Amino acid sequence: MGVRDYAASVGGREQIAIEAFASAMEIIPTTLAENAGLDPINMVIEMRKQHKAGKKYAGINPFTGKVEDMMDLNVIEPIRIGQQAISSATDAAVMILRIDDVIASKSAPAPAGGAPGMGGMDD
Repeated sequence: MGVRDYAASVGGREQIAIEAFASAMEIIPTTLAENAGLDPINMVIEMRKQHKAGKKYAGINPFTGKVEDMMDLNVIEPIRIGQQAISSATDAAVMILRIDDVIASKSAPAPAGGAPGMGGMDD
């Protein structure tokens, strides 16, 4: 199951976060297509289409300008590198969100307090 498909099955705020994660993962092929002088939108759409058709190794070949099976082309990456990159990026995002929460809570106005003004006097 793809990340976007999984997001659709979750719902709520978690769905939005998972969809954002899926979009972040697509930055890699989008950037590759742009740097190769290809149309990144068309390339990512074609790659998604092939992934939905069950071709899980489909990726952008910048030399031919086509979406092809990366396993057939011997374009592989050790799984540990990918897992570590995703883990590090997730840790960084969580840290940024925590810092943002701390800053937001410090800048929130203090609740109004004190006794009400005395009646009959100029307040």
